[in-house]
Amino acid sequence: MKNRYLILLAAVLIYGCRPNSPKSSFSLSPEAGTSYKLGDDVKIKLHYTADIKPDSIVYLADSTRIGSKKDSSEIVLKTASLTLGPKTITARIFTAGKSHDESSNIVLLAPKAPEEYTYQVEKVYPHDTGSFTEGLLYHDGFLYESTGQPGHSKLLKVNLATGKPVQTAKLDTQYFGEGSAIIGDKIIMLTYQDPRFLFVFDKNTFKLEKTLPYHVGVEGWGLTFDGQKLYTDDSTNRIWFLDKDSYRQIGFVDVYDDKGPINAINELEYIDGKLYANIWEKNDIVVIDPRTGIVLQHIDMTNLYPESKRNPGADVLNGIAYDKATGRVFLTGKKWDKLFQVKFVKK
Repeated sequence: MKNRYLILLAAVLIYGCRPNSPKSSFSLSPEAGTSYKLGDDVKIKLHYTADIKPDSIVYLADSTRIGSKKDSSEIVLKTASLTLGPKTITARIFTAGKSHDESSNIVLLAPKAPEEYTYQVEKVYPHDTGSFTEGLLYHDGFLYESTGQPGHSKLLKVNLATGKPVQTAKLDTQYFGEGSAIIGDKIIMLTYQDPRFLFVFDKNTFKLEKTLPYHVGVEGWGLTFDGQKLYTDDSTNRIWFLDKDSYRQIGFVDVYDDKGPINAINELEYIDGKLYANIWEKNDIVVIDPRTGIVLQHIDMTNLYPESKRNPGADVLNGIAYDKATGRVFLTGKKWDKLFQVKFVKK
């Protein structure tokens, strides 16, 4: 009986603490996670109960003010000039000297599907099966290749016709080498995970000139140079911009197609104003607008070198090099015995 009385007393106390009127509430549309294409108009509307009498409502996209209202009428967000990816939408309600924030979020995708491309093989060259390819460049008649794996990471200058190195710089055994780029008479090379560093080599002598801490992104992956700035990626769908002199981060874009983010962007090559990127563990190359992150083209490389025909120990497709003087494009993979000269063609 004693327990029954205690339960009844608790119920009375809980009921007595309930407010006499419904609690004021807000909601914001569009619903969190709603996707839009870049260029779409997004209609934003704050909903609230009748007891709310706002003095004003200020709307923000991320931290940028996009307008204000005195009531619950909708406001339109123009997306054409925004970047791709998640955007936080906030309604800041001012009432009787107090403010309350109500938030939602949207995702901006590429405005249309990428064009579908395939390839034609023009020539096949030998490639060193000991090279776990992370970065690939063509410059002044030679391939420059950076390779990975602790104890096997190297920077190589390679004879295209033979596949043999003519110059080599080995990294210390604790380093896992990653992407590389040429800036003038320097070669820049990244390392993968801890310890993460950026190395600066003399292009002519392969002498290591600088070792700098590297704190951009979550990991060191691909690297390329457009003549003005460096581009690098980090295992996600983000491409970072680096200053060519200080190697510090100066911006980024997030990469999306019309369906969602393109993750695991790997080796990078800058070709005629666009970024060409391998996707790790996939037989795909994507062509990216470096200003917006929009995937413009998708290149299906499935049959370039089928796994059933590859040499023993061969790993994934990785490595894109461009000969600007002739327009030639070279592709290889980690520990492949072949390097392919290809031409990309629309399906």
